Amino acid sequence: MTDPALRLLRQDRRLAELAAFPFDFDLDRAAHGHVEEVRLASGGPLETVAGDDTGGTYFVCADGSVLYASSEGAAGIIGSSVDEALELVIGLPGWRGCTGLSPEDGEERILAHVAELEDEIREYCSIDEERDELRAALGFPARSPVELVVKLRAALLRTEPDFVLLNAEEGCAYDRMGPPGPPVWEPVLAAGRADLARLREGDRTAWREVAEDPVRRRVTLRAAQFDRVEGDLDLLRHLLRHETRSSMTDELRLAAVLVGLHGDTGDLPLLLEVRETDFDTACGLSDVPEPGAGADELRQWARTLDESMFGADPSDEPLSTWTDLARDQGMTDLARVTLIRELDRLLMDRSRLRRPEAPRTLATAPLRGLARDFEELGDLPQALRAQRLYAALQETAWDRVSARHTLARLEREAGRLPQAADSLAAVRDTLAAPGDDSLRHWQRVNLGRYVAEEHYRLALALAGAGRLEEARALLTAADAILDELSDNAANGVRELAGRCAASVREAAS
Repeated sequence: MTDPALRLLRQDRRLAELAAFPFDFDLDRAAHGHVEEVRLASGGPLETVAGDDTGGTYFVCADGSVLYASSEGAAGIIGSSVDEALELVIGLPGWRGCTGLSPEDGEERILAHVAELEDEIREYCSIDEERDELRAALGFPARSPVELVVKLRAALLRTEPDFVLLNAEEGCAYDRMGPPGPPVWEPVLAAGRADLARLREGDRTAWREVAEDPVRRRVTLRAAQFDRVEGDLDLLRHLLRHETRSSMTDELRLAAVLVGLHGDTGDLPLLLEVRETDFDTACGLSDVPEPGAGADELRQWARTLDESMFGADPSDEPLSTWTDLARDQGMTDLARVTLIRELDRLLMDRSRLRRPEAPRTLATAPLRGLARDFEELGDLPQALRAQRLYAALQETAWDRVSARHTLARLEREAGRLPQAADSLAAVRDTLAAPGDDSLRHWQRVNLGRYVAEEHYRLALALAGAGRLEEARALLTAADAILDELSDNAANGVRELAGRCAASVREAAS
């Protein structure tokens, strides 16, 4: 770390004491750490450099940025370096009360708010002479409160997605400190909007490059969904033809709808050709109007699909639309943070899962979708959070077994072998006493095979970890399940069963 002002504080006890009081940047508190174990969602390193008397902590991130975390569960970037953060806390000692301010508030309001905060501080201690002394010693200019507020706001806006703080044990995210960021679709659509503008300008290189790149094509179609222009028909036809390379995607259907909304019956042959691309497109676009349909029928077909599946408001799109596109564009941290915050909301308020048509029942599919999304992102801890709640909310014996089997697999892959063993024990308990008839044929179908396979895979992992007693016990349970399976279901497991038995014997010898 090369911050000159921080180095001076560490070398000069008088300056360090001034920073600690009255400016509440206490280097000595770094030794105590934060009030709880934390980590960045992005996985980057954190170094504790100071704390304050409210239990808050100042961390330095890999790029030198300073992340402040309060003891109440809020966090935000307050400077691009420790020196910049120090300049803020010294020049704006009431900075925590300024996180809601914006340059749009105007100089008069900002100055009045800062003056009120500083007057409250002066009721308990002096700050003016101390501020002058520290600024002079550390080489900081006397910036106006308005300039510092502008710098603070710009720093806070950098917090997401790269610097989101998580509770290390539970995995939930700290609240965002300061102003809300842009909706997720804005950064996701940015490249598509730029490509759409190039297509509209007639850039033939862009026409070729966008059409041939499946991700750019999809994002550009989404940009066109929310910025509809009468003159786009030719470029929409072009993108529609090329989107058939990806078979039946949502964007293929979107492109067909956007073309159909123009009501040009000359596009019917194109739409029918697209429909017949393969079996999936034939099913997904089965209701495309047949040859001879009029312009009104074509528009009505497109409007109906548009109203039920698309529309022109990005806030109406399922969250997965944006997280999938973010991931595909390499915006992994943006996708991860968006999904974490959605999972946090569901964990805090399960009523969000209630079915509108049946308020007493829960729609748990969003949780399963979140678990899959996190797994695809390689974030097993978050996948486990989602899958754990999903499993807890299942009502039928079949669904409980299926959900806990998946939970056990994720726990095994995350190296949480005892937890995986507990999940499989719960699976066996449900198989033994299901409480309903949903599992009456489990021995004859793939569910039984999958359950047996996971028992053997976990037994192998336990043996490899030197947990031989647990491995032998699980192998016995796996063999018992295998004995109950039908011949067809068991055949696919026998090779794994033999390999597992041999591995456990070898580990015990």
